[in-house]
Amino acid sequence: MVTMEEIVSALKECYDPEIPVNVWDLGLIYDVNVDADKVRVKMTLTAPGCPMHRFISEEVRKRLQGINGVKEATVEVVWDPPWNPDKMSKEARAQLGI
Repeated sequence: MVTMEEIVSALKECYDPEIPVNVWDLGLIYDVNVDADKVRVKMTLTAPGCPMHRFISEEVRKRLQGINGVKEATVEVVWDPPWNPDKMSKEARAQLGI
């Protein structure tokens, strides 16, 4: 069984190329669902229309699929609720000097 710790670890390896903070600490991950060997993630991006949305969501999917025991990973990009800086972790705020 895939653990949440493994998922978070994989997500912390995925970055928005324009911001030096991983997608987990940025608060871009809205939901994680694990069903046996399938992982489904709902995520957003810092701005609608972000030109890197396909790259970032594909990177997240690949990292999740690379977890031992994961047979299928899907990523759904959502825009509601909109992302805002309040969603960032304390670590992300410190890293960005906020």
